[in-house]
Parts: sequence; C-alpha cells; structure tokens
Amino acid sequence: MEIRDIEIFLTLAEELHFGRAADRLHVSQARVSQAINQQERRLGGALFDRTNRRQICLTPLGRQLRDDLRPVYAGLRDSLERAHLAARGITHVLRVGMLPLNTYDLRPYWGTFRARHPHWQLQIQHASFVDPFAGLRRGDLDMLVCWLPVEEPDLTVGPVLFADPRVLAVAAEHELTRRTSVSLEMLADFQHSDAPSRPDYWAEGFVPSHTRSGHRIERGPLVHNAEEILTLASTGELVNLFPAHMMRYWSRPDIAYLPVNDIDALSYALVWRTETENDLIRALARVAADIGTLAP
Repeated sequence: MEIRDIEIFLTLAEELHFGRAADRLHVSQARVSQAINQQERRLGGALFDRTNRRQICLTPLGRQLRDDLRPVYAGLRDSLERAHLAARGITHVLRVGMLPLNTYDLRPYWGTFRARHPHWQLQIQHASFVDPFAGLRRGDLDMLVCWLPVEEPDLTVGPVLFADPRVLAVAAEHELTRRTSVSLEMLADFQHSDAPSRPDYWAEGFVPSHTRSGHRIERGPLVHNAEEILTLASTGELVNLFPAHMMRYWSRPDIAYLPVNDIDALSYALVWRTETENDLIRALARVAADIGTLAP
C-alpha cells in the first residue's frame, strides 16, 4: 500500500464520508472510492460498511487496519518531513498556534527568533478557541498564543505579547450603532455567542458572565470560529466582544465595531506544555521577554 493510499484510507476513516474526505485531500470522490476499492480487493475484505448512503462506518477489519496504520503513517510522514527540512539545513521546527488573528503585528518576535536561530524553522498556524489547549496536549502544537488567564496545571504561561482593548461586533444596522461607544452593562440586553469544550474561567476572561451591576450576559448559539460569530452578528442574532485588532483584520460591510469603554484590555501570552519545554520553546520565550510587550 502506497503512502497516498494510506492517507486516503485514514482520512476516510476519520471523516466517514466520501465527499468530506475528498475535500480534505483535494481529490475527487471517485479517486477516494477507487483507492478504497483497490485496498479492499488487495486485503480480501471490506474496510467500510456502505449500507447507509449518508454515513459509512468502519468494519472490524477497517478498525484494525486504522489502528495499525495510524502510528506507521505518522512515523513515515515525520521522517519524510525531517529529511525535507534537513536538505534545507533546518534541524528543528517550532510550531506556534495563534488564537488571535494579528500574526502580522507580532512579526518583531518572529523575525528576531528566525534571525537568532536560522537553522530552526518557525511555523505559525491558526488555532481554534474550541477546546483551546487540545493542540498542545495532543502534541500538534509546541506553543500557543492565547488570551489570559490560563490556569491549567500542566501548562506554563510565558511572557505577555500584547494587550488589546475590547470592541463589540454588531450588525451594521444595529440599534447600538447610534452610539460612538458602549458599556459592558449594555451587553445584558443582547445575546452573546458561546463555544463548546472550553474552560469556564477562560471563557469568562473573554466575556464576563455578568455585568458589574449583576445582570447576566446571556450566552446564545454555540460557534466554532470567528466567521460563524460574524455571520450571526450580521443578522442581528447576537453581539460579540472581540479584541480590537479584529477591526483591522476582519473588516466587513455588514459589521460595525464599537469601542467598549469600561472593560480591561485583553492580554495574550505564550503558553506551552510544561513537560515538553525544550530549547526551542525557551528560545522564543526569551525573544518575547527581551522585546517585551508590544504597544497597541
């Protein structure tokens, strides 16, 4: 079985849907189906139960193959990546996940790190606010840029990179747009978004559960990314607090951003798993400490 066929099988085993697997792999559904059919003929048994047209499922043979191939494929992929990097003179890779959207603003840190350590590669990637620390714990990320507070016993909080004032995203035609700024107290009159699988205290740091006078700020629909939030805000279904850099990085004609005048700025820091701390993590933390917190 070739590496591409292994990738197709494992992707379909995760998605359990030919269309979604094809989208992830950037191939046609026919290519996915052809590869699976060839694998099944070669093995002499079915890997997937296709009796349900909407959702397929793994057979016992498929589950066994999936469990056996996952570590093999991960090892092959890592070996090829290390060889590719070594050919370019890169000895190690530091993967940093970004919850905020302002990667460009943080280029003083990235540029200094790369200048100090030319044989190390810095990979910046998007991270989700859903189950925010899962990437660190799975080993998909080495460090995470996220808002504070972070009070996880297995995580270390490093230097603060920046602090952003808060703005409220509302529909362009929303009644609040008649104001030049809003207060936290006003949020109690409108529904706010919520996210699954996040620590309560961490969500509280982004959007308080109550105003200072004790009025509850209602959490509404569950969302998984900023685009979902803005879509709901644009229809007037909710309003949503954001860091101020959203105004520059996610400007839309159907969204207005209003300054919030009575809430503290939101601080973002480097965070990493304590037990995986290494020279690369310490190096980026040292760069951040040397440069200090960036001015808004």
